[in-house]
Amino acid sequence: MQAIEISQPGGPEVLRLAARPLPRAGRGEALVRVLAAGVNRPDVLQRRGAYAPPPGASDLPGLEVAGVIEGGDLDGTGFAAGDAVCALVAGGGYAEHCAVPVAQILPVPAGLSFAEAASLPETFFTVWSNVYDRAQLAPGEVLLVQGGSSGIGVTAIQLAHALGNRVLATAGSDEKCRACVELGAARAINYRTEDFVAVAREFTGGRGVDVILDMVAGDYVPRELQCLADDGRLVLIALLGGARATVDLGAVLRRRLVITGSTLRPRPVEFKAAIARRLRSEVWPLIEAGRIRPVVYRTFPLAEAAAAHALMESSLHVGKIVLETDPQAREKPAARAAATAS
Repeated sequence: MQAIEISQPGGPEVLRLAARPLPRAGRGEALVRVLAAGVNRPDVLQRRGAYAPPPGASDLPGLEVAGVIEGGDLDGTGFAAGDAVCALVAGGGYAEHCAVPVAQILPVPAGLSFAEAASLPETFFTVWSNVYDRAQLAPGEVLLVQGGSSGIGVTAIQLAHALGNRVLATAGSDEKCRACVELGAARAINYRTEDFVAVAREFTGGRGVDVILDMVAGDYVPRELQCLADDGRLVLIALLGGARATVDLGAVLRRRLVITGSTLRPRPVEFKAAIARRLRSEVWPLIEAGRIRPVVYRTFPLAEAAAAHALMESSLHVGKIVLETDPQAREKPAARAAATAS
């Protein structure tokens, strides 16, 4: 099969197309013929040599795929060869085939193409796990999303809006702010020209927001604590602004604030399987009803993975970047099945 390897740590140019043996599906795994794969910030970190795959995972980058099951350990799983699926993986997505834990597989939502479906797993697993499982965002509460135009951001805005929350989102331009509002944010904040602390407190009448989803960290953290309402929760999922912050612990004590964080990639299959079940029951119906939509900014052929990474690092995009391993990636499974049958 064709796959994208990281030849050595470095810039986008270190990504190269190579021939690899087909992976073997082990116990509890399916072999998926990949038609599309999502591009995510952890892939960039892995390429730079700053985020090694967990033990036992493929050394190839790529944390989410969409395609067709070709075989594997499928008895009693509800999946069969030929099914159109998308899945979260711990690595190996930038390839024409991928071995995937069956428990992390979800059907391609009705009405979506494979490329659109490939944009879903990593961000939806991450947002659900952190915003709803860890931070326990409740209906009616206010969520602040840092980086609202990112893949994580567009997912968090739409999901929280659909589930009855008011959402604030930060972004780096007026154009990106408009995109956040179109996706469901009640107010978008241009962090280059506005103070997100002042806007958040004004928006909530001085009360503060209930939950903040943050991928920046660093010097954002003390400012974010000023944004939180009493009993507020700050959830860290990345450290783009640095791993250290000075925090007023007295405020944490007095106001019963929670600072937490997590990484999803190294968690066990059983943990991710529980999220997959919740997504299938709670979120996939919202996608199929059109209340949440994938936001794919641009697709690239697999061989142009370096260009996809360069775009990711430019931060010019709104939403997700996707690699296509096959021209059928833009097809919707129902249309593909009809064409095959005829």
